[in-house]
Amino acid sequence: MTTATPTVGAGVQATATPGRAARVRKRLNSRTATLVSIVLALLWTVPTFGLFISSFRPENQIKTTGWWTFFSDPQFTLENYQEVLFSTGSSGQLASYFINSLAITIPSVLFPIAFASLAAYALAWINFKGRDWVYIAIFAMQIVPLQMALVPLLKFFSTGVTIAGIQVLPAWDLVDEQKFAQVWFAHTCFALPFAVYLLHNFISQLPGELMESARVDGATHPKIFRTIVLPLITPALAAIGIFQFLWVWNDLLVALIFAGGGDETAPLTVRLAELAGTRGNEWQRLTAGAFVSIVVPLIVFLSLQRFFVRGLLAGSVKG
Repeated sequence: MTTATPTVGAGVQATATPGRAARVRKRLNSRTATLVSIVLALLWTVPTFGLFISSFRPENQIKTTGWWTFFSDPQFTLENYQEVLFSTGSSGQLASYFINSLAITIPSVLFPIAFASLAAYALAWINFKGRDWVYIAIFAMQIVPLQMALVPLLKFFSTGVTIAGIQVLPAWDLVDEQKFAQVWFAHTCFALPFAVYLLHNFISQLPGELMESARVDGATHPKIFRTIVLPLITPALAAIGIFQFLWVWNDLLVALIFAGGGDETAPLTVRLAELAGTRGNEWQRLTAGAFVSIVVPLIVFLSLQRFFVRGLLAGSVKG
């Protein structure tokens, strides 16, 4: 009797769960849900579409009429893009800042993904003393605002680390393009807690029999990680890569603090903040500059979108 009760309960729960899932699926496929989805898509798409049209309109048209008048009085120009990309002076040269953003973003995405995947595997499949406490500490670090770490990090870069009057680590003393390393370090530190947490949830649910079979065949942890784990966690890696890429590419605060605002190291976001002009009325620059800045993130998202949903659901369900 004592063993039959959980079995019946499990059977009832298993029967009820598909029923609830079917009801939820039916509601999401209803006409009301479809209509709500269309309305939300329009609310997001129409302003972006209007910004796109405005980026090709002449300056006087942008400042005097709304973007919807383009359909009744179409006027088309590429001068806005030419101005922000290649013109000299305070109104353009986005091309060089575009390269700076790539130099900042690519390593700032690859470093945390590499370190987090190694750490997540160790926390999931390597037994060592204090493993659970390490995982809890990493999880708790997600609630720390990055603004609280800016001053300590800046002091670390500028003065190094001194303990009891002994210089443990020297100051970095980086100049010009060398300051990219400070931005990479900062973004890696800020990204690691969430990346480790997400990847740990994914890796810990891989079949234990798979790991045991590999160990029986003589595979070491590096080989298991390289040949078994990495191919299986590709969706999670892609999801983290998208999130991190969008965050770093759109970041202004961290890059401005640790890389500075000079032409050699400033990212695209710094230049976009300057395009509006001193009076904030250079709208034609902003419309073109905004679309220049979203080209690369759009390409990244579209190329990895098939992994995105699977990566977001990593660790949420078993089986």
